[in-house]
Amino acid sequence: MLITCTINGKRITLDVPSDRRVVDILREDFGLTGTKEACGAGECGSCTILVNGESKLSCLMVAAQLDGADIITIEGFSPDELHPIQEAFIEQGAIQCGFCTPGMVLAAADLLRRIPHPSREEIRAGISGNLCRCTGYQKIVDAIASVRLKQDNHE
Repeated sequence: MLITCTINGKRITLDVPSDRRVVDILREDFGLTGTKEACGAGECGSCTILVNGESKLSCLMVAAQLDGADIITIEGFSPDELHPIQEAFIEQGAIQCGFCTPGMVLAAADLLRRIPHPSREEIRAGISGNLCRCTGYQKIVDAIASVRLKQDNHE
């Protein structure tokens, strides 16, 4: 199947089986290994990408779903400098092993796009599909909340 889409700002045409998983295309064909695979069943969020601005689990998506879409992986999220979300994760110590971090950052970006000033409960709900085995989530919630506070200070 011929699929045309944009990945990290680059317009591409792919000739792939329509049922090939997106996580495999990103990792194997494009070397975008920031998109992690852990469970392969949509339970952990480590494969989170942005598709037309919305967080999606790439292990549950097939190639046909990419046609006409704008895909952002962690590599294309803020290619020239750290995004304020990434800076907040570092500042708040929300990164330990780092395996879940790309998916968490992209889930946070989607949340902040939809709800620019989320409550702590909304933050917890917004990242609920992303598992972390290291941090206990409090520092991740603190990091996302601090981005919200930074936005408030700049308005």
